[in-house]
Amino acid sequence: MITDTSTRDQLLARRSAELERRHVVVEAIRSQLAEQPSASTVRASARDWCRDITALAESVIAAKNSTETHE
Repeated sequence: MITDTSTRDQLLARRSAELERRHVVVEAIRSQLAEQPSASTVRASARDWCRDITALAESVIAAKNSTETHE
């Protein structure tokens, strides 16, 4: 349990900022999907988003792995 108020407040503020950023991103994706002219293009666009997000995750993982120290 966190007893330090300033540490708790910092963690809560960071979590709140992360949730807000996620909301903004998800709404941007939702807006882009809503612009698609048909159900099939919505699905295709969603697959593209999934592919792009997975690729981003893999590049972040690779960067993290390259900077970790192995003992």
